[in-house]
Amino acid sequence: MTAASQALRYVNEDSQRQFMYLALIEGRKALPGCIPNPPVGCVLVRRGRVVAKGYTNPPGHMHAEAMALSLLPGPLVDVTAFVTLEPCSFHGRTPSCAEALVERKVARVYISILDPDTRNSGAGVKILERAGIEVSVGLLEDIARKDLGPYLARKDNVMAGRT
Repeated sequence: MTAASQALRYVNEDSQRQFMYLALIEGRKALPGCIPNPPVGCVLVRRGRVVAKGYTNPPGHMHAEAMALSLLPGPLVDVTAFVTLEPCSFHGRTPSCAEALVERKVARVYISILDPDTRNSGAGVKILERAGIEVSVGLLEDIARKDLGPYLARKDNVMAGRT
């Protein structure tokens, strides 16, 4: 049995939605301090239980995934991450969240929506998949689009106007 399938033993369709909803709630905690960055939330789940949560901190500080990962030691081969926006693929003021998830060996990642930022826009998902991490995109997408609406509508985002 793979690490991802072990992690999924405890996560059914209803609990997937519940965990992503908790991630959305975490993301709302980021406001207004995270601006101009998006208010992203992340929930880490092990054996059907939330073991860590995070949200985007002020610019230059931890993103949601980094905050949640910082709360747990060692490899996370039996952990599923629920993230409201695609993990960043690039190193800016902070390191790549996609690379951090790979380094910690997270088994699976659920993402509400892809990041329209032209520096990312699917690249975070590719990093995760190349590392063998199972990725699902679109969970509670409608709610995430409402929460992230101002970020998605920014003119410097490729998907502006699609919100």
